Amino acid sequence: MSKRDVVFPPGRQALYERNRYSPAVRSDGFLFVSGQVGSREDGSPEPDLDAQVRLAFTNLNAVLGAAGCTFDDVVDVTVFIVDPEKHFEAMWKIVPEFWGEAPYPNITCVGVTWLYGFQFEIKVVAKIPE
Repeated sequence: MSKRDVVFPPGRQALYERNRYSPAVRSDGFLFVSGQVGSREDGSPEPDLDAQVRLAFTNLNAVLGAAGCTFDDVVDVTVFIVDPEKHFEAMWKIVPEFWGEAPYPNITCVGVTWLYGFQFEIKVVAKIPE
């Protein structure tokens, strides 16, 4: 097996090493980004829901940027939401701040019961610019 081409955003490598996963892996012109949450520098959840969603996108953008990508390069999105019936509309009002212009990537939204203390997680696949 070849060694994974892992991408780390600046300043957060210790957090990923402690939790034993890669923030993103490059493969065949694509970037596969692990789920990003609204975690503070120490890895703890941001308690305010709106701030947590914004921080998740900020963390996502840091990973994308470390690979030379932006959200405009994203082709596939998966969002995980705890209690989506209660939180979906509030969270979805924040998305346009980060989403960019049409055409938008495809998206799958999944309601979950637990996200390690978080309410929102976003994972993406991006096409790495040539």
